[in-house]
Amino acid sequence: MNGPMAVVLAAGKGTRMQSELPKVLFPTLGRPMIHYVIDALKKAGVERIVVVVGYRADAVKDSLAGFDVEFVLQEEQLGTGHAVMMAREQMESHDGAVMILAGDSPLTQSSSVRNLLGEYDECSPACIMGTLHVDNPTGLGRICRDDDGNFLGIVEEKDATEEQRKITEVNMSTYVFDGKELLHSLGSLTNTNNQQEYYVTDCPGLLKAENKDVRALAVLQSCEALSVNSVEQLEAVEAEMQRMGYADARA
Repeated sequence: MNGPMAVVLAAGKGTRMQSELPKVLFPTLGRPMIHYVIDALKKAGVERIVVVVGYRADAVKDSLAGFDVEFVLQEEQLGTGHAVMMAREQMESHDGAVMILAGDSPLTQSSSVRNLLGEYDECSPACIMGTLHVDNPTGLGRICRDDDGNFLGIVEEKDATEEQRKITEVNMSTYVFDGKELLHSLGSLTNTNNQQEYYVTDCPGLLKAENKDVRALAVLQSCEALSVNSVEQLEAVEAEMQRMGYADARA
């Protein structure tokens, strides 16, 4: 069995960021935010990292020239599931855990990565989702569990009942899959949704429907709930990073 592999999604534009820069290259304390994601993975012991590039792919590649990573190209942005499909060839030659996470998550913590990979090593499930509890889950997919605490599914807010909307445990699109099970679920993805896109979010549910072992582990830290979809949110992330003691490359 191979060591863990990670697929980092970095193909998006960042259309609300008031810039032509790819979203993952937005400076965060003076460094492109994707650098922090790669740092966290490396610190957690992930040696093989595949970065999915798309919009202004050459700029992203140039930014990561000093990192030991591989690149695959998503020419059309047809959803996160489609992005992961672009790494199919790399995954087919891999036997073991495959972690999926976003390149625009600069507060990704190496301890969270280690915890998820440790659970995989111990239990060998088909999929583990990294989740956390937030005070205000508005807009996020809720994690539904049975009476024994076992994962049942992810319910998006638009589809949630009033009772489900009270759930504070949320999906943050951080996954560890068994590589073979991931490839299997990607083959079953459809784009029958309003955006006509393929979503990796659907993979855990597909595996669960086949009675595979799918788990949700609330090991993410509160800082990892901070997303960057606007200049204001970027400023909030920078403030949190400074509070946590991250080095400021602008100094």
